[in-house]
Amino acid sequence: MKDWRTPAEIDDYRSTPDYSTTVEYLERIASAYSGTVRIENFGKTGEGRDLKIVVASKDGLFDPEAIRASGRAILLVQNSIHAGEMDGKDACLSLLRDIVQDASRAMLLENVVLVFIPVYNIDGHERRSAHSRINQNGPALAGWRANATNLNLNRDYMKADAPETRAFLRMFQRWMPDFFVDNHVTDGADFQYDVTFALDVTPDVFPATAEWLRDSVRPELVRRVNAAGHLAFPGPIFLNDETDPSQGLAFHDNPPRFSTGQMILENRPGLLVELHMLKDYKTRVTGDYEVLRALLEVLNQSSAALIALNREADRAAAALGSEGSRRAPFPLCLERSGETTSVPFRGYGFVRGFSEASGTLAIRYESKPREMTLPMDVGARVAVSVTLPVGYIIPPQWTHAIDVLEIHGVTLQRTTAAWTGKVERYRCSGMRWPAKPFEGRYPILRGGNVERKIGEFGKCTMSTETLTFPPGSAVVPLNQRLSKVAVHWLEPEAPDSALRWGFFDPIFEQKESGEAYVLEALAREEMGRSPGLRADFEHRVETDPTFAGDPNARLAYFYDRSPWGLANRIGDYPVGRLVSLANLPVS
Repeated sequence: MKDWRTPAEIDDYRSTPDYSTTVEYLERIASAYSGTVRIENFGKTGEGRDLKIVVASKDGLFDPEAIRASGRAILLVQNSIHAGEMDGKDACLSLLRDIVQDASRAMLLENVVLVFIPVYNIDGHERRSAHSRINQNGPALAGWRANATNLNLNRDYMKADAPETRAFLRMFQRWMPDFFVDNHVTDGADFQYDVTFALDVTPDVFPATAEWLRDSVRPELVRRVNAAGHLAFPGPIFLNDETDPSQGLAFHDNPPRFSTGQMILENRPGLLVELHMLKDYKTRVTGDYEVLRALLEVLNQSSAALIALNREADRAAAALGSEGSRRAPFPLCLERSGETTSVPFRGYGFVRGFSEASGTLAIRYESKPREMTLPMDVGARVAVSVTLPVGYIIPPQWTHAIDVLEIHGVTLQRTTAAWTGKVERYRCSGMRWPAKPFEGRYPILRGGNVERKIGEFGKCTMSTETLTFPPGSAVVPLNQRLSKVAVHWLEPEAPDSALRWGFFDPIFEQKESGEAYVLEALAREEMGRSPGLRADFEHRVETDPTFAGDPNARLAYFYDRSPWGLANRIGDYPVGRLVSLANLPVS
């Protein structure tokens, strides 16, 4: 009799297999159960390894279009995007084995096709070490958080710099799953729960989908996981004060740099699973097994409803450019609403005290369980919104920004001749860049931490102008399923826009200037001609010591206000917001 135990099970969860051993096990299953399981490549990593998905379908139906035609839902599960967090990989191996060998588990494929990525960040996964995850309790060797170019793939979904991200987006467009899961392991606090998870129900989610997730999916997952002997908490556990859990649980937004934030723009529900880092590896893997099993049970019962919800969400997204939808503010950035509720919380005792090492207040957790009632943020409100155009037009020279839209699968057209017309356009100022890179770039910010403080910005003011766009300009209509992707990429104040990520940085560079002796003459002339300008300059000198002490800034004051300075058009955002799609020469 063949031994079908997974590599992790054979070693009693002390270790997790490397990628080749993982694939060998999956190929054994696919060979023995070829009528149910297929393995497909969907791209390559930076170091040239094959990215793979595993498809489990009850009757050998492996084509995504045929699956959709059959009325079955598609569940896509992603594992090891942070390759030190490989728990989902081993859970999926066990779950797949049980589905093909256990009649009671085979029912999980009745109305759902399971597709999973065993390891997404393969290059990071193969950088195995005992010193990758200081926060984590096993296994013996773990992979690295980032990919081969040290990019965190779970910050890359919108800008799509990595080859893995680009391969994922192509695969996603082909399979167009109905539900998405991203498996992780926590950092942060200590508590009794071994399974925590998040389902987005914020104002940027299609309302009917949010209602279904909140009222049906979330409570069922908690009930079923707890009944299986694990302990689940329905929310990501971020503390308001990392040294004092009693201060409650904080809201964090979910922009599209993250996988499940990207799902909001794809009009698909996403589940973020966070297994607790300090639980042993067996507990974490089996906990993930149970949450995936529970989700499959829920989706099998409601597959038709889920498919209908997604269809309606796609229709609503495709209507964003219509006259009625354009008048409604579109949410770009969210923040905590201030609304809280009291929740029972199963934590551990803790002691707070001064740390000689850090020089500040620190927390030390104890092993004694502690039951608490904590305030938890339960609401989000829109911090930044925008009224939408019917579409956008991008001059053809901004190739990298256009490429990202095409990688996402956004529908666009090209102008066949030069076009002159009225558009809305932004002029942006007050931008600041960080002192060191974040995810390989220098994203625009204004204060705060670039990782989370994404609602802050400089200033972009809009005006209506008549502009000419060259032949080959990209026209992006909003009457399409991926309209939200286009809006988040092209609206400057969106948290992961092309402007924020540096795709339009050259617009902030001054390319022409004057010599000091020339500007001295200009300044004398302008002060003599304009008493108001002179008064404003003198007031600035009196009230701003930094300006007063900077000769270049003082001369630039006059140059920037002259016809020569204004010709630089610094901060003019090149993307036009179209007020009509009529009369555009496009193909």
